[in-house]
Amino acid sequence: MRKAGILMHPTSLPGSAGIGTFGKAAFEFVDWLEKAGMKIWQVLPLGPTGYGDSPYQSFSTFALNPLLIDFDNLVERGWANQKLTKKPSYIKTKGDVDFGAVVWWKSHALKEIAKYFLELITNPDASSDNFDQNTKMEFFTFCRENQYWLRDYAAFTSIKSFYDEKAARQAEEEKRAVNGAWNVYWDKNLSKHDEKAVEKWINEHSEDFLQTEVIQFFAAKQWSAVHEYANSKGIQIVGDVPIFVAADSSDVWANQSLFKIGSDGQLSAVAGVPPDYFSATGQLWGNPLYDWDAMKKDGYSWWIARVKKMLSLVDYVRIDHFRGFEAYWAVPFGSPTAENGKWEKGPGIELFDTIKKELGELPLIAEDLGIITDEVRALRDDAELPGMKVLQFAFDKNEWKQGCLKNVFLPHNYDTTNCVAYTGTHDNDTSQGLFESLDDESVILIADYLTGEANSVESAKKLVKNKKLTRMFVKSALSSIADIAVIPLQDVYCIGTKARMNTPSTSGKNWAWRAEQGLIKGAKAEKAAAWLKQLCVLYAR
Repeated sequence: MRKAGILMHPTSLPGSAGIGTFGKAAFEFVDWLEKAGMKIWQVLPLGPTGYGDSPYQSFSTFALNPLLIDFDNLVERGWANQKLTKKPSYIKTKGDVDFGAVVWWKSHALKEIAKYFLELITNPDASSDNFDQNTKMEFFTFCRENQYWLRDYAAFTSIKSFYDEKAARQAEEEKRAVNGAWNVYWDKNLSKHDEKAVEKWINEHSEDFLQTEVIQFFAAKQWSAVHEYANSKGIQIVGDVPIFVAADSSDVWANQSLFKIGSDGQLSAVAGVPPDYFSATGQLWGNPLYDWDAMKKDGYSWWIARVKKMLSLVDYVRIDHFRGFEAYWAVPFGSPTAENGKWEKGPGIELFDTIKKELGELPLIAEDLGIITDEVRALRDDAELPGMKVLQFAFDKNEWKQGCLKNVFLPHNYDTTNCVAYTGTHDNDTSQGLFESLDDESVILIADYLTGEANSVESAKKLVKNKKLTRMFVKSALSSIADIAVIPLQDVYCIGTKARMNTPSTSGKNWAWRAEQGLIKGAKAEKAAAWLKQLCVLYAR
């Protein structure tokens, strides 16, 4: 079945204070998707963000991001009161996300709200106007069913909070940068995840531990409501699983034997990619590398649990950096760039066969971008996974000069319907922003391809200025033979570079874009939805 969808992360939703949430705007966005004839909502990873506010550097691959919790919804449920959720003056409701301010406000507020909630479920005399007493049983059921990851995550969060503060004080005294990583500053037994030491910590810091469990319960209940509502409207959600996990995460800390980590807790090599079209020096991600031999001996149980958990939250899973399962780029620890890495073999089809045997058919999408070899293509096809076709990567003016456009991302070169077509991804500039930055030859090439006419520099640039070229780009993706076509919301509205979500190999200004309210509700949104719906009818999506 041919489908179309929109790419937008929940942090980009409008309306709520500071950052997009799982609240009212999420449901309004689903309503807009339905009007637009969309059957897919694609998001980025939903975990708690770490370094650089990146959803691809999460403190846990199983947990949900507390910043996405909607405070108004907590009040409506009777789980918080207005006083605890009051927005401070330094928090904006409109404009890009200021992560520093939002983290400072919401992390402290959530702890107080969690205390309030725990009082409600443990003290018979506590009261809330609309608190559902069945919630107590729901909370304890949630904790029990998710204990396999929640215990370690809650412990990690508590220990990290203590040692990060300690590291910050010491760094201030020594006038240097803070480094509070678990393998540097933590107590030796805690750093090694000694079970007795961890259990002792939990018992001695039970309030911290329970608060984290409550916060994850809040996030799970709210996201479940959004997911169920989307499904009720015939819309499926595409989630995202980064192949690697963050070094500073409960995943690595609690499963050190499954990663290439020395007995001293130090990494010998880290993940990245060699020089490519995103960066001349490659991308140095810094993630720990898996010990695939150890994972194989364990029956890939950690990966099975990871995929199973993700499929309980979404309907499809896009696996980021799929090529790393065939071979991954290992960079010596401490290298300033990713240039001096080397390829090492991944687990190959065995991993997917094992997961499939345990979980059944896998609704996965392979992010097969970057340096893709015949071996990577064979793995993707053996696993029967759709790959990605990104239109922004399709146009090579040198091929054009040679009189033959062979690029595999061009719609006329698609060799299968089992793929997902995109105008661009979260790592690209917006399509409008790209067109405005291109040289004359490239703009003419794209204009010629999309219009079927020979364009002058003036006519091509006019198409860019009046935003017709971006609309044609959207049309081209939707009209392609790809089973699924996904359009970033920014491209639907032809927004320029100011709405770019991420620039690879940079930090500090990424992941912050938020949509205006008028993009999902109101006259402008209605007009855009009608246009998309018309294209879906025309191209049988």
